[in-house]
Amino acid sequence: MLKGKTALVTGSTSGIGLGIAKALAGQGANIVLNGFGDVEGPKSQVQSLGVKVAYHGADMSKPAEIENMMKFAAAQFGRVDVLVNNAGIQHVARVEDFPPEKWDAILAINLSSAFHATRLALPAMKAANWGRIINVASVHGLVASAEKAAYVAAKHGLVGFTKVTALENATTGVTCNAICPGWVLTPLVQKQVDARAAAAGCSDEEAKRQLLGEKEPSLQFTTPEELGELAVFFCSPAANNVRGVAWNMDR
Repeated sequence: MLKGKTALVTGSTSGIGLGIAKALAGQGANIVLNGFGDVEGPKSQVQSLGVKVAYHGADMSKPAEIENMMKFAAAQFGRVDVLVNNAGIQHVARVEDFPPEKWDAILAINLSSAFHATRLALPAMKAANWGRIINVASVHGLVASAEKAAYVAAKHGLVGFTKVTALENATTGVTCNAICPGWVLTPLVQKQVDARAAAAGCSDEEAKRQLLGEKEPSLQFTTPEELGELAVFFCSPAANNVRGVAWNMDR
């Protein structure tokens, strides 16, 4: 379905981003990976699906590096047809104790990076009259949790940005939608599980059960593979007129 097209997925060297990159590669898209940590492992996983893979290590808190990444993607593959804004970080603290530098970093990476990548991707998408912008938000883009002020603010902002981008491009072949997962067992969430297990003196499995039991009626983690398949749907002809939605995956 996506043969000959290029997908850039931010924060894609692990977790949700890697799951989405692999799903899009499975549809034939060439992939531009971005993120920290191990690079060769994720690259080989995506390359094994028979597509071309490039990597750019842009720090998503820095607009100039995002611009370099978008230029790099265009130089490698012509243009970005599918942009997945997935990069994100988390910090947990009450508002009065929240470090200002953490607030700034979370807003920069979880929200502003999506704006910068999107504004740079749109001209080529509009010229081609086809593009898909997929913002990985969160159920925290729809509801709040205590001690997550910056994350909740950023994800609410990302949902709003999704709607505006979709509206501004409603008469074109460019769509913009958001995915709002609940608990996904990524390295970020595993840290919360570990902290809960340590604080309660319980096992990893019990900590997971408690975490899910508070907010996830199914008592199941959503998987990166499931999120990848939703991203594939957004790229399909069936989703040509799916625009500006914040799609929950948390039940």
